[in-house]
Amino acid sequence: MSSQVGSDIRAMRRSRKMTLQSLSDAIGRSPGWLSLIERGQAQPSIRDLEQVAALFDVNISFFFRSLGQNEDEKGLVVRAKDRTALGTQESGLVEELLSPGLDGAFEMIKSTFAPHATSGGMKPVRATENGGMLISGRLVLTFEDLSLSLSAGDSFQFQQKSYGWENPGDDPAVALWVVAPPVY
Repeated sequence: MSSQVGSDIRAMRRSRKMTLQSLSDAIGRSPGWLSLIERGQAQPSIRDLEQVAALFDVNISFFFRSLGQNEDEKGLVVRAKDRTALGTQESGLVEELLSPGLDGAFEMIKSTFAPHATSGGMKPVRATENGGMLISGRLVLTFEDLSLSLSAGDSFQFQQKSYGWENPGDDPAVALWVVAPPVY
């Protein structure tokens, strides 16, 4: 992840005249942790960024944007070098927004699940349709009392279901994930 995310958080915090202490209290983290994030020395999880985004009333996609993208390509192409990864291996999930914009009917995400990581429970039902393909590794998707083990090349699709995930393998699992409508 680039230090851009930490700089963005610092700029939003300062523009709202918040201290490290007040922001860290609001999101349930320590001021030391927040200071490391703002200086680009640590990476926030997706859940942390969701809390920060909600607090500052911005969409989490704000943190995915690229500052160096060619103006002519905006809305059309996302170059690999311009993608911002969100999340951490420690949290078990790192995601990159592949879609050049969120104004279309769907979004594409590259999700990398750390070895032996889990979602930590079931994700709440959202008014979305999800689909994708496992590019590498192994991934278990759980829907209520059904668990499906996926291998590289397997694809999936589900709509408005609570789900959980687990990477039971010793290697990262990488999936191309499509969500409609866009949620980031």
